[in-house]
Amino acid sequence: MRIITRKRLREFAQRHPDATEALGNWYRFFREAQSKSLQDVRRVYPHADMATVASGTSVTVFNICGNKYRLIAAIHYNRQRVYVLRLLRHAEYSKDFWKDSL
Repeated sequence: MRIITRKRLREFAQRHPDATEALGNWYRFFREAQSKSLQDVRRVYPHADMATVASGTSVTVFNICGNKYRLIAAIHYNRQRVYVLRLLRHAEYSKDFWKDSL
């Protein structure tokens, strides 16, 4: 799959070095994956969840470093594209404000 944009992952890892390894693993999985559905993704990321945002779009939320961080991505299985939309600390994610901006 193609990941758009890796830059967000690198910038977040610079601000939160403890997330570097987990983000690298996430990136490598999706770069090599040919997932066709959320069920395929859940084989490696069993806690990946779907959420619907204000625009009506469905996004996938991943736990990074246990429950410390959240990675929010739009996955287009038919086009084999993963759009990294947000990376948040758990406290930011829990406020649900991110849903209004997507």
